[in-house]
Amino acid sequence: FLHGARLVVETSRDPIYSYNGANVTLPCHYRYEPDQGPKRKIRIKWSKLRDDYTKEQDVMVAIGKTYMAFGDFKGRAHMRQASRHEASLVISDVRLKDDGKYRCEVIDGLEDESDVVDLRLKGIVFPYQPPRGQYRLNFHEAEHVCQEQGAILANFNQLFQAWSEGLDWCNAGWLADGTVQYPIRLPRKPCGGVHLAPGIRSYGPRHRHLHRFDAFCFSSALKGEVFYLDRLAGMTLEEAKQSCQDAGAEIARVGHLYSAWKFLGLDRCNAGWLADGSVRYPIVTPRANCGPAEPGVRSFGFPSKGRFGVFCYRER
Repeated sequence: FLHGARLVVETSRDPIYSYNGANVTLPCHYRYEPDQGPKRKIRIKWSKLRDDYTKEQDVMVAIGKTYMAFGDFKGRAHMRQASRHEASLVISDVRLKDDGKYRCEVIDGLEDESDVVDLRLKGIVFPYQPPRGQYRLNFHEAEHVCQEQGAILANFNQLFQAWSEGLDWCNAGWLADGTVQYPIRLPRKPCGGVHLAPGIRSYGPRHRHLHRFDAFCFSSALKGEVFYLDRLAGMTLEEAKQSCQDAGAEIARVGHLYSAWKFLGLDRCNAGWLADGSVRYPIVTPRANCGPAEPGVRSFGFPSKGRFGVFCYRER
């Protein structure tokens, strides 16, 4: 070891959990064995990694008290150095795509050591089909429809977490890495057969332009509130959008409704328009005349006509 001391870098062994719009600290500390006392300025580099640990993007580089953040992290990332050997990364206004692995790298001359920490957003995965019906989306269209619904394409860890919490869905959907998968809790003939164990069924990577499936979208906790408006005679979709605007809000997206159902306990046995032209309603406590016996967000599909209430979304 250079200088007769070994450089050791440590981050959290456990995942760090956060949510959309929050501030989060990814801890990182380094030390020398044996301790050498004050050192010359060392270089600290934070990178975001893909699931296979290859680098996805640079986040920040720091030397002493001087640091520079890159890309989406400009203005949102800074270094916390509260103690002599701390190199923690602070991310403000966390975004959905910040979820993932981060490498903390400490460079001292020719020595270079690093460790990896997992940032996971608390959220909900929901399957999405466009109005045109099942299996109409290539990968890029799937990315786009999730973003339109206030969400992003889910990654495998998020789908696995949703499966472990009860998600059972027999239609295959795109994930963020370009693979196509679907979660099965109750094996059955149309869903891979009755003899396969419960789990995530995978079609593997598919052609991002040519192949078409549904999408699994991921949404996190909301910065605002979802509320329901109605009129005695109901509303058309255009009237519904105007009613939300009149209330100082916007018509809610599908991701808003799922997040409000999961994180805010939104429970409403009245169907309402959403921004994509679908009609849905969220049930936390199942009861008579409110759909199936388990909690969930119910869907009436995409009615071409009809009059309903509306779910609106207003940021705090």
